[in-house]
Amino acid sequence: MEESARREGIPGGSAASSPPRSLLSVAGLVAGATLLSKGMGFVRQALIAAVYGSGPEYSAFSIAYVLPGFLLILLGGINGPFHSAIVSVLKKQQPGREDPARWLESISTLVGCLLLAVTLGLWWGADWVVHLSAPGASPEVHVLAAQQLRIMAPLALLSGWIGIGFGALNAAEHYLLPALSPLISSLAVIGILLTLGWTGIPTLLAWGVLIGAIAQWLAQVPLQMRLGLGRLRLRFEWGSPPVRAVGLLLLPAVVSSGMIHINVYVDLFFASFVPGDRTIGNLGYAQLLVQTPLGILSNMVLVPLMPLYAQLAGDGSRWLELRQRIRQGLMVTAILTLPLAMLLVALAEPIVQIAYQRGRFTPEVTQEVAALLRAYGLGISFYLLRDVLVRIFYALEDGATPLRISGLSIGLNALLDFLFLPTFGAPGIALATAGVNLMALIGLGIRLHQRLPGIPWREMGQALLPLLGITTLAGGLSHWLWTQLHSHEILGSPLLTAVLGASLAAGIGLGLFAAGALYLRIPEVNWLAARIQTRLSKIASQRSPSRP
Repeated sequence: MEESARREGIPGGSAASSPPRSLLSVAGLVAGATLLSKGMGFVRQALIAAVYGSGPEYSAFSIAYVLPGFLLILLGGINGPFHSAIVSVLKKQQPGREDPARWLESISTLVGCLLLAVTLGLWWGADWVVHLSAPGASPEVHVLAAQQLRIMAPLALLSGWIGIGFGALNAAEHYLLPALSPLISSLAVIGILLTLGWTGIPTLLAWGVLIGAIAQWLAQVPLQMRLGLGRLRLRFEWGSPPVRAVGLLLLPAVVSSGMIHINVYVDLFFASFVPGDRTIGNLGYAQLLVQTPLGILSNMVLVPLMPLYAQLAGDGSRWLELRQRIRQGLMVTAILTLPLAMLLVALAEPIVQIAYQRGRFTPEVTQEVAALLRAYGLGISFYLLRDVLVRIFYALEDGATPLRISGLSIGLNALLDFLFLPTFGAPGIALATAGVNLMALIGLGIRLHQRLPGIPWREMGQALLPLLGITTLAGGLSHWLWTQLHSHEILGSPLLTAVLGASLAAGIGLGLFAAGALYLRIPEVNWLAARIQTRLSKIASQRSPSRP
């Protein structure tokens, strides 16, 4: 086992570990795999929209999936607390001190026992959970949601094991399988809907999600075993130092991230009182269009940076480099999310039309989801920047600060939902989310400045302010172009008009943003441009025929 660990460069195996990959190579690998997974997730959601539209079946599924899906993202997702805690402890572990397999098996046993109880509780209390989540839902939606929640209750147990496996594999510098894992779940749902969607079984979607989660977990087990990162066995060494270290970091991290996701419950609570049963489902459609590209960017930024932050934070002599890497992470995150926000706000209507408008998904629903998408787009940069700061605190082994900020965010979210919903309608829920993320970002930034002085906040702000102006100008131009092109149908096809018009408007907007960003000579923009150019040159040289 130790020999396998030495060959794979696993912390704790040997000092003869393989050299770490560069940040850009890891980001490129993760981005490519995540793009494939997210693309298939988009296909899955488009199929769901065609089969269910925004009817009561999908609203019921959205209510039922909130808690199991929350656990799957919180505990089983890349960059979640389980993933972050495992990576942090494995990367800081001294070679030869502890066998990673033994304490990873102990953590899996402990987590399995705790989450089995959660699974049974969800199954038994499904009606109560649905009523608490969406008290304004109709009786038809309530009954169907409770049935689907019971089916998906085992996701609680599976999520913990998936998250532990992802963290262990990433710490061993195996990034491909965790990034591709959601693809397995999407394929399961797509297969179920294509083969049985015509039957009208109301719980079909829930069964597809459960089968997909089981397949996600089983897919990573063989690689974990081959790398010496644990087997399917019970182990009760819960008092070992690595297990305690993970527990000390994990508990506040789970609670903190859990509080962030509790805001989803708060939004669902208020959305259930909007007349009709469509708002809950519409929120899900809009959130997926945000989370698909955001998930790709999140994995590109956080997956390679999280192990690096953990290593630098554990070595007091390298804190200057840590400050530099913090600036790099925040600036790159802002530079990548600003054009994404621009597109989501300026081109919300054609994006929703292209993604969903077919079958039972009508043009009226397109307008409703587009309004939600614009509101979510306004806060997308705040969301990911806040996530970067949270991971920095985890690397500093400070889970208490994100916990406190998250606790305050729940109350603020409820207040903003209450104030914004009567004023803005359903989009007020998305605007409240953006406001909460902005306030959390400010709070975390202030606390990090106190904990780690010397981070160049003012210089970052001075660089980003003109970039924000360029983003606004580019977005306005994109929206104007779309409105002009939208009035002329191409070949009599609304869909073709949307695709070509949105593509042209997006291309011009992104071109203006890129030109403006390069003109400002921001170091991180130049760094990204140089790395991309180098990578493209390498690809071109590899494909060109060799000369004699």
